[in-house]
Amino acid sequence: PQAAPPIEYRQIDGGFLAQVADTRADDESQWKVVTETTPSAELTNELRFAWAICRHVKSNAITVCRDRALCGAGAGQMSRVDSVDIAIRKSGDRVKGAVLASDAFFPFPDSIDIAADAGIVAIIQPGGSKKDPEVIEACNARQLPMIFTGVRHFRH
Repeated sequence: PQAAPPIEYRQIDGGFLAQVADTRADDESQWKVVTETTPSAELTNELRFAWAICRHVKSNAITVCRDRALCGAGAGQMSRVDSVDIAIRKSGDRVKGAVLASDAFFPFPDSIDIAADAGIVAIIQPGGSKKDPEVIEACNARQLPMIFTGVRHFRH
């Protein structure tokens, strides 16, 4: 039998938070391009890098990467769109031509619009929102390729 994954504990006021450690390997064979535009091999490599970093950033994580380097990250916010804003702002001019990874699904297409307006050229995220069709349509309207991984890396 396979051992249970380790539990991570965080102390909080009045108690603690326990969560299963994110130790599962990513299975790229489960990744799906969900947009009309398919990312090139080069963009897929950039997305892979951004996704690998994103899994280690705190909840509501957004990573913006270009040329296999982290340009900016947004994390720990109450809303995903705020994390997108922070990651883009931290990226500065390097955001143009960069890719974006999100540790959990986009609940609304607003983050896609902000990312595209800033110069993001491809997106990777788990998918799984009731509004996935709207998010996909926002990407299609901008010819932005997007991959769904099917696995979230939400970390507290």
